[in-house]
Amino acid sequence: MTNEKAVAEKLLQVNAVRLNPQQPFTWASGWKSPIYCDNRKVLGFPYIRDFIKSEMCNVIFEKFPDAELLAGVATAGIAWGAMAADQLKLPYIYVRPKPKEHGMGNQIEGYFEKGQRVVIIEDLVSTGKSSLQVCDVAKSAGLQIEGMVSIFTYGFPAASKAFETAGIPLHSLTNYETLIQLAIEKGEVAADVQNTLLNWRSDPAGWKGI
Repeated sequence: MTNEKAVAEKLLQVNAVRLNPQQPFTWASGWKSPIYCDNRKVLGFPYIRDFIKSEMCNVIFEKFPDAELLAGVATAGIAWGAMAADQLKLPYIYVRPKPKEHGMGNQIEGYFEKGQRVVIIEDLVSTGKSSLQVCDVAKSAGLQIEGMVSIFTYGFPAASKAFETAGIPLHSLTNYETLIQLAIEKGEVAADVQNTLLNWRSDPAGWKGI
């Protein structure tokens, strides 16, 4: 079992990811989606949480050996970033998508120094827009973005292009395609809907379900 498949298995096991092409979920954007992902559920399962934390640390260690700092994306990425930073013994900050509305008005919380090489920690990458906004905030603060690590990505072509254009490497522990294949193998999704599920990624705004 590949690591991508193992991570997908764990997410399905705790219902962090749910598939329902017959009764699609509605996102805040209004898009109809056959999948709903909430990786925060994993935090309630210590052994699975530990497994995913270890996989995340392996990716950071292997892909970004020069990292000097980790930055969690508020709010869902905060816990994962803190756990990874603790295991790798790296300094840690977290970044809000917009400045705090009271107090010091901080958008970045924690101690850092300009020029530090930072890896951004996300739980989920969808269109990539909010994730890249956080990268812009860190860059504006004088940090050097090494890349981003997320638990899951839908693999939208627009997101891949956006990260490529920004020059920011993205590594996800698992992805939509791996999850669909696993769900079919486990009999949780019928094989004849595979193409319909995969086609959702090419036009999520126009997808209406099965």
